[in-house]
Amino acid sequence: MSLIPYGLARALLFKMDPEAAHELTLDSIARVQHSPLTCLYGESRVDDPYTLAGLKLPNRVGLAAGLDKNARCIDGLAAMGFGFVEVGTVTPKGQPGNPKPRMFRIPERQALINRLGFNNEGLEAFIANVKRARFRQGGGGAPMLLGLNIGKNASTPIERATDDYLTCLAGVYPHADYVTVNISSPNTQNLRSLQSDEALDALLGAVMARRAELAAEHGKSIPVFVKIAPDLDDDQIAVIAATLRRHGCHADGRATNLLGVIATNTTLSRDAVAGLPHATETGGLSGAPVLQASNRVIAQLRQALGAGFPIVGVGGVLSGADAVSKIEAGADVVQIYTGLIYRGPALVSEAARAIKAIKR
Repeated sequence: MSLIPYGLARALLFKMDPEAAHELTLDSIARVQHSPLTCLYGESRVDDPYTLAGLKLPNRVGLAAGLDKNARCIDGLAAMGFGFVEVGTVTPKGQPGNPKPRMFRIPERQALINRLGFNNEGLEAFIANVKRARFRQGGGGAPMLLGLNIGKNASTPIERATDDYLTCLAGVYPHADYVTVNISSPNTQNLRSLQSDEALDALLGAVMARRAELAAEHGKSIPVFVKIAPDLDDDQIAVIAATLRRHGCHADGRATNLLGVIATNTTLSRDAVAGLPHATETGGLSGAPVLQASNRVIAQLRQALGAGFPIVGVGGVLSGADAVSKIEAGADVVQIYTGLIYRGPALVSEAARAIKAIKR
């Protein structure tokens, strides 16, 4: 259990500009992550082994990408009890992202709006930070697994997006337990168009072909996950599911475990926060208002993809019950991000215990 009550820390952080508080938190974790001071925020890891896409997870609760874009705090985040941590999104070249201010809290709904725009230091710095992480160096195997999330530069034309994804895939592959292809951020122009039928089919064809080459080159086979948006209608979800099956299933319909899906990213909808301060800000809305939209996508994906196809559920998990709702909707495992900001590290173990209590 953390030695410092998160409610106290949150009261101080919420008096600051959201992005300034975010950077202060990451800087603090980076400074203490290799010291005994991790006990100030650390949580015991719930033991609930689960195998997904051939990955042996210590439990079914992970951190979603976006919190640690530059992979600076992997060891510090590992101390919070996650079964897996995903860092990024990284792009081939460093970029500043969108102009500030670009993060906004809506505490009345336990929500955030961000329009960060894949701000990161670039692939070279990202890989250097990943290689410095110590979480795999202990005996007895890794205490958690690591996902590396990749995207395209804002300056890259959408018709050349595949080039950026393949560059990042080759760079991160040797260091990842899985790789996530982010095509659903609303803050990079035209990025979500890659979710359409032909664009997604072409992108996945190129990515999975390169993945096979990298598997042979490095002597290890790791899965690729595709992260999609919650703002999809039934027909769009059906098209995405069909494309995922085409690239991620054997001829007899069984999942290959080489491809999975993460559902979902942030939403453009403002129905749940209408009339509240900052509700009209441009960007993606995350937190509690996304729970039902995300669960709807998860349920439809599970129905279309069938049992066995890897699905990671993310969006709106702020309690153990929320985490369970994602499993019940059809997700295999869950991720959190905004919930960590509102609830703190204790949410990780609460969610993991709640999922462990489900009868399998």
